[in-house]
Amino acid sequence: MERALLAALNAERAARRGAAVVTNLTTGEQRLVREAEATADPLGEAVAKALQTGKSGMVGEGGDTFINVAVPPPRIVAIGAVHISQALAPMARLAGFDLEIVDPRTAFATPERFPGVSLRAEWPEDALRARPLDAYSALVALTHDPKIDDQPIGAALEAGCFYVGALGSRKTHARRVERLTEAGVSAAAIAWIEAPIGLDIAASTPAEIAVAILGSVIRAFRRRGALPA
Repeated sequence: MERALLAALNAERAARRGAAVVTNLTTGEQRLVREAEATADPLGEAVAKALQTGKSGMVGEGGDTFINVAVPPPRIVAIGAVHISQALAPMARLAGFDLEIVDPRTAFATPERFPGVSLRAEWPEDALRARPLDAYSALVALTHDPKIDDQPIGAALEAGCFYVGALGSRKTHARRVERLTEAGVSAAAIAWIEAPIGLDIAASTPAEIAVAILGSVIRAFRRRGALPA
């Protein structure tokens, strides 16, 4: 691999953006395809699919081209050290997601309740300033407290997170929409929020809700590409 191509690939990795190196096995020619530009590539459909699935492989007639994908690990940021978060943490790990829990309420955000989990007992705006959201992040708002949930929801929409979900009834969400609208968030961005959160599986217990949330996150991650402007 040429030094310039490797440097460009490393820059995409450092910025947590997906990319692929496309190699013509006959000529040895290589090119870097950034995820945001995948559909414009001559092998656009194949490259986009490889980036979406995270799987490298051969394409073309006779398998004369190899697509080597480099995608950052997907990340779930859960706002709220609640019972749902306790159930979601081990599930997310098994599904291959990094998970971080943020909650300024120190009585809830304790290592005893979340052993082995990345836990930030601080306000979301402070936690997200240190580790900003991006297109490979999912934001899950679980506190029911607008003072805690609203800011990270707005930040997730602005960052183009592949999934944004918020706990609460339709009535609760309607009030949330009013607040976000008053804060200047566009209707198109607000429509990206999944609320009520999670797949509709009639979940009732914290563990069942966590399953529904993780299902929605996985679905959004594998279908990503149509992020809000």
